[in-house]
Amino acid sequence: MNRSRLVRNLVFALLAGLTVITGVYVYQHRTPGLPPGLAAGNGRLEATEVDVASKVAGRLADLAPREGDWVEAGAVVAHLDADDLRAQLRAAQAQVTQARKAGDESRAGVRKSAADLKLADKTLQRSQELVRKGFISSSKLDSDQTGMDGAMAGMAQAQSKVGEAEAGVAAAQAKVDSLQVAINDTSLKAPVSGRVLYRLAEPGEVVAAGGKALTLVDLSDMYLTIYLPSDQAGKVALDSEARIVLDALPNQVIPAKVSFVAPKAQFTPREVETKSEREKLMFRIKVKADPAWLAAHRDLAKGGMPGMAYVKLDTAAGWPAGLDVAK
Repeated sequence: MNRSRLVRNLVFALLAGLTVITGVYVYQHRTPGLPPGLAAGNGRLEATEVDVASKVAGRLADLAPREGDWVEAGAVVAHLDADDLRAQLRAAQAQVTQARKAGDESRAGVRKSAADLKLADKTLQRSQELVRKGFISSSKLDSDQTGMDGAMAGMAQAQSKVGEAEAGVAAAQAKVDSLQVAINDTSLKAPVSGRVLYRLAEPGEVVAAGGKALTLVDLSDMYLTIYLPSDQAGKVALDSEARIVLDALPNQVIPAKVSFVAPKAQFTPREVETKSEREKLMFRIKVKADPAWLAAHRDLAKGGMPGMAYVKLDTAAGWPAGLDVAK
């Protein structure tokens, strides 16, 4: 009997201890009272993730960054094997040279046709004068007129060949440009500055068009999403001042602004009939951390950290001392 009573006492003591610990935790993590004109919500800090993907298919020749490395925007992080494309480029460049020589020949043909036309015109004029004086027969004039017509036709044909040659040069050059773009696409560049979150491929692997090599975290674009009831969300202005305080960094007040206010409520019943149901309407608010603060404190705030976001319901409201940011 005494033993059973002892067990019950121990259980009661354990439950009492857990209750005290829970109460202390809730007290320490409670949301402090806010002055009028402010609202708050909890959430997790999120960062924009950007993939470094290949535009063309090919074998990955090299991939320098490792997970955790920092890369700058525009930096070349990987190369695909482009030997075949370079061979095609050399052949296309040779075709451009060949097409240009054909163009030179056609322009030389135009000059020759112009000289022939000039000679035929002079010959026809002399024949017309001699026929008028009666020195030659009209048959010679007909022959010279035919020569003039032939020279004009040759001139038109030569000019047509010039246009054809120029079109050939343009087509060959377009192929060179296309291959050059394809070769440039074999160099994978970081679209943003960020830290490597995942390394998704290794050298020697064949990646398809659109295949991903790296995933970067853009640490200059971080935000915290909160949910506010409709009576508060309706007073939040876009681009208004906000603050973020992370649980892991309670002494760091991160300046922010409201970057998004949902135009539509969430968690809404199909039919809203009573006041209590209307109070269930919640609107998503996105609070974006100041990029300048993030740049100055790179790697201090990390994606996934829980915290609180504070927004103004009245733009004229001031921040309390604990949420003020030194200018």
